[in-house]
Amino acid sequence: MWQRIQTLYLAISVVLLFILCFSDLYTVLDADGMQYVTYWQFRKPYFGILLGILIAMTVLALVTFKVRILQMRLATLSGLVALGMTGWLAYYYFTMPKDVVTFKWTIIFPLIVAICNFLAARGCFQDQLMVESAYRVRESRKRDRKKK
Repeated sequence: MWQRIQTLYLAISVVLLFILCFSDLYTVLDADGMQYVTYWQFRKPYFGILLGILIAMTVLALVTFKVRILQMRLATLSGLVALGMTGWLAYYYFTMPKDVVTFKWTIIFPLIVAICNFLAARGCFQDQLMVESAYRVRESRKRDRKKK
């Protein structure tokens, strides 16, 4: 399991998503000039729900290493969900007032997760091609033996 590169990519994605669960996304200045940190999954519950779905899909892709096709599809789907979450966060980044809201560097985690998931899907696809190629070679050798 751990010798395959897609497992490493998916493990990095899971770690980043769990860090994102417990980190703050931005700080807000109120009218008095006081700063307070906003844990975004409590302020915007849709992000928390989307993050939970994303974690579940990525963990499921991580543990289904024996079924390469399912792992590839789950990694691709979770990459698309992470890309959608990145777009949603980019919308908030560009629409919120810059003098009141300060975003943290954890805003780029969904983008990194999307890239890692797409790389993992590509690794699953390459593994599947290699297995199919080896199967074809094995079958052709069996046919050659039967002819002799």
